[in-house]
Amino acid sequence: MDIKSPEERIRNMAAIHSKNTKPEVWFRKQLFAKGYRYSLNTNKVPGHPDIYLRKYNTAIFVHGCFWHRHPGCKYAYMPKSRVEFWQKKFETNVKRDQEVQKELYNQGIKCLIIWECTIKKMKKDYDLYEKNMNIVAAFLKNKEYSFEF
Repeated sequence: MDIKSPEERIRNMAAIHSKNTKPEVWFRKQLFAKGYRYSLNTNKVPGHPDIYLRKYNTAIFVHGCFWHRHPGCKYAYMPKSRVEFWQKKFETNVKRDQEVQKELYNQGIKCLIIWECTIKKMKKDYDLYEKNMNIVAAFLKNKEYSFEF
């Protein structure tokens, strides 16, 4: 049983957008402050990444833990109503993410996934922020094709 009325639920879900989410905008600002320049939601790269750094041939996806099913994350809970609908929706999202990563790999484009919960933690803890931004910088310079945190 949902704790919200159908009208409230519709209003909440309609407010969720796939571009320019708060975690994505925050992370973009951090990259820009570190001197990285990028394209947004480019349709020239498979999966239309949230951020694309052409200089580093790297696609960055800022994944919401709920929508992309971050394993073991408290934000990746299963709604109690319409469970079959949500299971199918989440399975489709995860499968699409895997296909996009495979296509990026086949085209030689590096892929970095940063989870919403990681960004929330980075905002609260400066040491973690510095550590993770150093990980991003190292990833951009090395030859690894995929990384997520």
